[in-house]
Amino acid sequence: MSGIKQFSKIFLALFFLTSCRASINDVNPIINSEGNINEKNNLEKEKIEIIFSCGENGIKKYLDEGWTILKEDTEEKICTWKSFPATKDCDMEKDKGCKITKPDKIGEKKIYLLEK
Repeated sequence: MSGIKQFSKIFLALFFLTSCRASINDVNPIINSEGNINEKNNLEKEKIEIIFSCGENGIKKYLDEGWTILKEDTEEKICTWKSFPATKDCDMEKDKGCKITKPDKIGEKKIYLLEK
């Protein structure tokens, strides 16, 4: 019985020692870290996606700040909805089931992918 306890203690100790040693081996020294960061920042460009809907358009502000348009998409979008009663005696405030809603104004949704 004491042999099993002894074996389990040795097994646990070896398990913990080998797991710690593996994490120590993964540590890599950082050499010239400032130079590496500067090189990565110069290679990577900033990208953002801007969406304007229903007549809004503020893309000029971004273009003035130095952004360039990589991609531009346009989609149809419903800007406002209109509700009306289904029957003459329908009270839309009390009975929501008799209210019919349909699109009122349809506009455009513009999606810009910008890069700086």
